[in-house]
Amino acid sequence: QVQLVESGGGLVQAGGSLRLSCAASGSDFVINAMGWYRQAPGRQRELVAGFTRGGHTNYADSVKGRFTISRDNAKNTEYLQMNNLKPEDTAVYYCNADISVYGVGYLEVWGQGTLVTISS
Repeated sequence: QVQLVESGGGLVQAGGSLRLSCAASGSDFVINAMGWYRQAPGRQRELVAGFTRGGHTNYADSVKGRFTISRDNAKNTEYLQMNNLKPEDTAVYYCNADISVYGVGYLEVWGQGTLVTISS
């Protein structure tokens, strides 16, 4: 079984920074793509940033220039560096991964979510 565990959320003032981490654990798997989503109260979950299967990055327009996604393949971990945070960035942030598990096939896995709150 593959699990994603996020960390790094918290409460910061507008203009501040946070770094989220997402570590994948398990056995006999390969990560094809990873990304970060967020869901604010009363809103649908949306893609914030992600790596495609080809290794390219994409970002939501609202975070371009402020957020940076990165990954450490050796650690099966991805990061989301968030700078110049705004109150509208307040949401629960979820890690997502498209994974190939040997002998099982393709799986989409979600983390439990980490709360990010930005005060004005």
